[in-house]
Amino acid sequence: MTKPAAREPLRRNSRSNRARILATARRELGRNPDITLEELARASGVVRRTLFGHFPGRAALLEALTEEASEALREAIVRGARPEEPAERALAYFVFSIWPVGDRYRMLLGLARRDLGAERVTEILAPARDMVTALLRRGQQDGVFHTHLPAAVLSAGLEAMTVALLEDVNTGALEDDGTKTAVATLIAAGVPEKQASTVVEEVAATLPPPEPTADA
Repeated sequence: MTKPAAREPLRRNSRSNRARILATARRELGRNPDITLEELARASGVVRRTLFGHFPGRAALLEALTEEASEALREAIVRGARPEEPAERALAYFVFSIWPVGDRYRMLLGLARRDLGAERVTEILAPARDMVTALLRRGQQDGVFHTHLPAAVLSAGLEAMTVALLEDVNTGALEDDGTKTAVATLIAAGVPEKQASTVVEEVAATLPPPEPTADA
């Protein structure tokens, strides 16, 4: 009768170990993409057997991080949705909502393509791409965004730009809290530079302060 209660601390400890390993992986893979699982176990403060019990190989670890990032992205999209706002403001809100997720998981961009394949990355980003496409189409209809590219094509281009900017943050070539990327996104979508800066400044003023990350 007492076995379930006795097992619960073990389950909690297992969940804690898994979360710590993933948090450490996010940090250490950004510093050294080629870190071994043995080195990662030491950095996480667990023995090799514990890490391999959760993640039997590098691909399994990256897939777990990918799932974590995918869920975080979906939640950010829901939080960032502003259907009642004009298209340019809604797009700025969207960029600010997803930037912390991209910033937190930016090391996955290159690793996932290399280890899991481009199709998996495309699958992760699909919800964001679909939402941006819908926003761009609405803005094109309202005369806010340029129309010389179809909305889906423009969305793919903006996605590629955002990924490139995240990679520049990863290498230290750029420092950004999402503001520069939001302005660049609006300009690329066809909003004049001065207006884009004003919109982003107004949107940024309505946002709550960023929450500290547990693995910073």
